[in-house]
Order: sequence, then structure tokens, then C-alpha cells
Amino acid sequence: MSAHGPVTVRPITGAEHLAYARTRPAVSFLQLPSWAGVKADWRHQSLGWFEDGELVGAGLVLLRQVPRLPRFLAYLPEGPDLPWERITDLGHWLDPLVTHLRRRGAFAVKMGPAVPVRRWEPATLKAAVADPQVTRLREVPADWTGPTGAHLTAELQRLGWRRQADTGAGFGDVQPRYVFQLALAGRSLEQVFAGFNQLWRRNVRKAQKADVEVSRGGYDDLPAFHEVYVETARRDGFTPRGLVYFQRMWHAMAAEDPDRLTLFLARHEGRLLAATTLVTVGDHAWYSYGASTTEGRDVRPSNAVQWAMIEHAHAAGCAVYDLRGISDTLDQNDPLFGLIGFKLGTGGYAQEYVGEWDLTLRPLLARAVRAYLSRR
Repeated sequence: MSAHGPVTVRPITGAEHLAYARTRPAVSFLQLPSWAGVKADWRHQSLGWFEDGELVGAGLVLLRQVPRLPRFLAYLPEGPDLPWERITDLGHWLDPLVTHLRRRGAFAVKMGPAVPVRRWEPATLKAAVADPQVTRLREVPADWTGPTGAHLTAELQRLGWRRQADTGAGFGDVQPRYVFQLALAGRSLEQVFAGFNQLWRRNVRKAQKADVEVSRGGYDDLPAFHEVYVETARRDGFTPRGLVYFQRMWHAMAAEDPDRLTLFLARHEGRLLAATTLVTVGDHAWYSYGASTTEGRDVRPSNAVQWAMIEHAHAAGCAVYDLRGISDTLDQNDPLFGLIGFKLGTGGYAQEYVGEWDLTLRPLLARAVRAYLSRR
């Protein structure tokens, strides 16, 4: 049990949720009220955890309805945000959530707390990539193991939650289980740049010498970004989101905080060659979407725009620049290796989170979970 009083869960307003989030060093942008505005095809609810009358945790729940039935999949992407480091009996904190969502009509609950489990530093990663006997990140002894993450994993298993088996590439289910991050806290920009590998430093300098210009865009630049993004999707074989999605994201995030979402545009001789979006919450900055043309790669616009985002995050006082998901493959012949290969050049570290966990409340409907997530 908690050393404090009983924990209760009840709906809170978006304003209450945002006010709480602002007291935290960093909360995933997927757990802010604005994300509900982005995911317009889901219903949503902000929930608060109360202890002795004090708001001590919060979560954004997205609700996907079963067609023609008052039943929902409840999903907390990278949430909830709870004081995980002091939680001993997890059921004391999650049972009120499950009870509330069951009454709300949920047939299953999915969540993915942003709690780290393991971390691999640059030197370890480079050595592992150079070793032909090592093919998966999970096989490499970690440089750091988080006791909070290990305890949370064990508690979730004890309570009957099940982690979605990954695809064999280490991706897990919806949000990435493995991410790549660059530490900015306590480092000057010169130190950050010196931590890049030789190829990255050379490519950034090459872009500068070629007069690649990186600027910040606005709402009216989203169509230009989207055109390059669609080209990227065709080249890399994924289904692109529509322009309306990014326009909705801009409106929702800007309304919450004008500095929440930033668009970066890299041009050479007037041509847009690369464009990215950066999301900032507290002391954490995420590289969220990126796009580049096939033309103009020789002037390294992708490195130029990444460096501009890192500079921006550093100036904003961010402790972490997050390059988001990677596969856990370390096999250089695997097409998915490029996800970590490019990011490894920043001198950052790889991190594993506890992953996403499912709790089935109504078994006959649970099989629909995958179908609904595919429509997110």
C-alpha cells in the first residue's frame, strides 16, 4: 500500500491536466490535452490521480469505440504520468483506473508508461555494431539498468497485464519501445558537436559551406512540408498522413503553447530539400516528423536541419533531444539498421522503455484491439 492515503482516480479538466503537467520536468507530448485535439478520431478524457486530496498524477486516455456498441478500447500513449519511483504496490494505483474505465465501457486498456529500463552508451553501441556476432540490441549488456523500470515490469506482470510481443525488430506495438536520445544537459553546443562522429561533423560543415539555409516555418508552410513528406513516404514505402492531420496538430499544439511545435525547413538555392517538426515539453524535445527529397542529398540538408533542431533545443534549455524510435537490430545488412545507423552519428545513447501493456476487461471484444489500433 501507499505510505500516503488512498488513491482515487476521477476526470479532470484539460486546464487542470495542463497545469499539473507544467509542474513536471517533462511529460510526453502524447500525454498532454493537446494530443486529444490531434487524434480527432478518438474520444478522450483527462484523468487525475488524487492522494489525500492532492493531484499527484495525470493521464490522457484515448477511447476508440466499437462500431454500434457502447464499448471502447482505452489507450494511454506513453502514460500515465505517475510518481513511479515511489510506487511499491502498483495495484493501489492502477485498480482505480481500471475500475473507472470499466464503468466507462472499456473492453481493454492499453498503456505504455515512459519509464526507462535500460540504456546503452555510445561506446557500447559502436562496439556492438562492429561485432558481427551481435545482431540485436537486447543481446548487449546495458550500461545502465533502472530499478524503477524493472519493478514496474514485474508489477505489471503480477497484476495480469501483458506486454505486446514485438515484431522481431524491437518495435513493440504502437509507440516505440526503443528510442535514441542525445543528452544536452550540462554540455555546451561545442561539446555536443564534438560528440558527433566524423561523418556527422563533416556533413554538417558541408551543408554550411554549400549555404544550406535552415529556417523556422509557420502554419502556411505546412503544405510545402507535406509535399516533401509525401515524396519521402513514396520513396521509403510507408503510408503518409494527410495534410489535415498536420494542420490539426499545429492548431492543437499552438493553442496549448506557442512554442510546443516548431517546423524547420532546409533550403538550398531556393529549393526545399528537407523539413522536420520538433515538439518541446518542459526540458525534453522530440524530433517527431522528418521529410527529405531525393534531389539535393549531396549538400546534406538532413544533417543541417537536425543540427538546427539540436541548437534550438539547447537554447530552450532542454536536457534531452529525442530522436524517437529505433529498431533493435544491429545487423548492418538489415534494412532497418538505418534507423539507428543515422542517429548513432550524433553520439547519443539508446534507451529501452517498459513498453506497452494490455489488460483485457472483456475477452470477447479483446481481439478487436489490433484492428482498432490499425485505424489510429
